[in-house]
Amino acid sequence: GESAELIADKHKISREQQDEFALASHQKAAAAREQGRFDAELAPVAVPQRKGEPVDFAADEGIRADASLSAMARLKPSFRPDRGTVTAGNASPLSDGAAALLLTDEAGLEATGREPLARVGATAVSAIDPHYFGLAPVEAVSRALHKAGRTFADLDVLELNEAFAAQVLGCLAEWPDLDPAVLNPQGGAIALGHPLGASGARLAGTVAHQLARRGSGTGVATLCIGVGQGLALVLER
Repeated sequence: GESAELIADKHKISREQQDEFALASHQKAAAAREQGRFDAELAPVAVPQRKGEPVDFAADEGIRADASLSAMARLKPSFRPDRGTVTAGNASPLSDGAAALLLTDEAGLEATGREPLARVGATAVSAIDPHYFGLAPVEAVSRALHKAGRTFADLDVLELNEAFAAQVLGCLAEWPDLDPAVLNPQGGAIALGHPLGASGARLAGTVAHQLARRGSGTGVATLCIGVGQGLALVLER
């Protein structure tokens, strides 16, 4: 949280800008859910009950279709009580979740008889000052795109983990060539949640499914790690 505040200081990102980004995340996620764009990547989980039959858990609880700027404005800062800008409303919520991907080669594909959603074009890792770890995807994405022989102009979708709105806005400030329209078109972790250990697979799966719906294209999944690392994955179809 303090790292997000430091990023907000560095790039002069206001509380209002963070709240507006968070609201857009909820709105995009709610629209994607309503339109069935998450359906292909969701797997219901049967939750045992103390009494009666198990209940199928099939919908993310974090998406707030009724989110509003006025409600977010009433929330108190979470990390700097006197002058903070990061709140529970413009940060990802605590959440449980799981994700799985099958990574294989051509021989494996022939054995399964399945059509791949996408292919891995390149991967990259970066490391920066841990105080600003939320900005680590900036260099990771640049490296991955270079390895794949791609540029920001080639991207159809970029899924950046929304640990904090300030962190995403900070990355955008350092990506002047990125079209904001390709960033998290179905919302992100502020609405969907950020289950530690699962977010990377969730992001990659979401990119792959979006490329599959398009029939072709290039996408990137990227996220930061608390000790200053950034990871990026280029997917192509």
